Amino acid sequence: MPSHPGGDTPGLRPTAGAPPGHPAAAGPAPPRGRSRRRGPRRFSRRDLAVLTVLLGIPILLDLVIIWGPALASVALSFTSWDGIGDISWVGTRNYETLFTAYPAFWPAARHNLLWLAFLGLIATPFGLLLAALIDRGVRFSRFYQSALYMPVVLSLAVVGFIAQLVFSRDQGALNAIIGDTAHPTDWLGDPDLNLWMILLAAAWRHTGYVMILYLAGLKAVDPVLKEAAAIDGASETQTFFRVVLPTLRPVHVIVGVITVIEALRAFDIVYAVNKGRNGLELLSVLVTDNIIGEASRIGFGSAIAVVLLLFSLGFVITFLVQEIRGERDR
Repeated sequence: MPSHPGGDTPGLRPTAGAPPGHPAAAGPAPPRGRSRRRGPRRFSRRDLAVLTVLLGIPILLDLVIIWGPALASVALSFTSWDGIGDISWVGTRNYETLFTAYPAFWPAARHNLLWLAFLGLIATPFGLLLAALIDRGVRFSRFYQSALYMPVVLSLAVVGFIAQLVFSRDQGALNAIIGDTAHPTDWLGDPDLNLWMILLAAAWRHTGYVMILYLAGLKAVDPVLKEAAAIDGASETQTFFRVVLPTLRPVHVIVGVITVIEALRAFDIVYAVNKGRNGLELLSVLVTDNIIGEASRIGFGSAIAVVLLLFSLGFVITFLVQEIRGERDR
C-alpha cells in the first residue's frame, strides 16, 4: 500500500506527538467543492422583536375584536341586561324563551336554512358551471370573467339598494320590462315573493365569488390528467366529473365554508330593503333588533347570537369532517 510522503496514509488522523509543521499534524484537508456545514441560525434580538410585532399584534387584535366579544356574548346569554343597569344571572331562561315563547325565532331560522340551501344548491353549482365554461377558452372570456366578478366588489347593502331599483313596485326595472304597469307586482312587499327576489340578488353576488375560486382551481389542474383521460377514451364530460372535479377537493372545502358563512351571516341586504321585516326575517336581524332596538335586551339578543354561532360551527365542522374523511379514504 503506497504511503504518503512523510510516512502517513491520507485520511488518517495524526498520531500524538507529531512534530509541528508535519503534514500529519494539520490533519486531512477538507474535500474540495464542499462547504462547511453550518449550525442552526440563532435569532437575534432584532429578529425576535420583528416576529413579536408581526405575530403578536394580529393575534392581539384577533383576541380583542373577535374572541373577546364572542366569549362575552356567550356569558351575557345567561344574563338579563339592558346595557345600563345591573347584570342579573338568569341561567337558561333566555334560551327557553327563545325556543318556546318567541314567535319570530323559527321563521327566521327557516329563512337562514333556505338561504343556505339556495346558495349551496343553485348559486354554487352555477358558479362552477361558469368557471368550467370560461376555462375552456370561450371568446371574450376575460370580459365575462370581469363582468361576472364585478358584483363581488359590492357590499351586500349596495346589492340591496340595486335590488330595490330592479324589483320596486312602481318604478322598478322588472315591472317596466314585463310591461306590468296597470297592476304592477309588489316583488319586495309581498311576503311570498320578497325572500326569493332577495335570494336572487344575493346569488348574483355569490355566483361571481364561487366562479373565481373554481376558475383558479381549474387553472391549476395538471393538463396531463386530461390528456391521459382522453387517451383512455373518456369524453369531456366524463373527464370533468371523474378526473378534474375530484382534484378540486381543496376548493370544494373553501367554497363550502364560504357558502355556509355567507348564508348564516346575511344581514345587510335584507336590512337595506325593509329592515329585515315582512317575510325577510333572519337570525342576524333578530340579534340586532333585540340588542340595539327600542327595548334593549342584550342578554336575550346574545342568546340568539350564540344559537347562530352554533349553527355556523355545526355546518362548518360537519363539512370539514366529511372532507377530511373523504381525503383519507382516497
